[in-house]
Amino acid sequence: MGNTAEIVSSFLRKEGIAASILFVVFFRFGETHMAKLVSPFLLDAPEVGGLGLSLAEVGFAKGTIGVLALVAGGILGGLAIYRDGLRAWMWPMVVALNGPDLLYVYMSWAQPQDYSLICGLIGIESFGYGFGFTAYMMFMIRLAEGRFKTAHYAFGTGLMALAVWASQFWSGSMQELLGYQWFFVWVLLLTLPGAFVAWLVDIPPEFGKRPADPAGVEPGQGNP
Repeated sequence: MGNTAEIVSSFLRKEGIAASILFVVFFRFGETHMAKLVSPFLLDAPEVGGLGLSLAEVGFAKGTIGVLALVAGGILGGLAIYRDGLRAWMWPMVVALNGPDLLYVYMSWAQPQDYSLICGLIGIESFGYGFGFTAYMMFMIRLAEGRFKTAHYAFGTGLMALAVWASQFWSGSMQELLGYQWFFVWVLLLTLPGAFVAWLVDIPPEFGKRPADPAGVEPGQGNP
């Protein structure tokens, strides 16, 4: 019991813990609020604001195009942070995570029927999410640094799960209240707290960046 108290208290005593908790909770708030409504939007008939796609079309668009784009974004995000550090890429990743939500605003108002266009827009949004989510996962690793790494990472993932629940349990009610068009506009407003908490947190310039070799030369920059 004493060890548990020490683990918890050491987590709560971390420098900047309040801002860190706010980051974990709100960084993806708009994106996760939207996530549960994407498939219903794609499937619902145009008369009720959806795009009227079939299950097979949604499966390919989200399960193939979306997943491939997500993986590509995540890989590129990891390489970018490895090269320059998390701090250098935080704001581009904030924009990449949240900016493509505008594409759903466009689709809800324009209701395009060109399936290739829809797949392309879903791919762009998924790529941006994968790229931006890398910042979130790297921040979780930073939050866990210290003596009780495993336990503190578990605390972070618990907060992440709580944040997802807090953003999603009322998203269906908001869609019913606003309709798809204004719901996606509402989602854009919910991305603003994520930008604010990204500004709050303090990240060392070198965090996540590839280490220099003992001679001070980064990998790949030595003599031929």
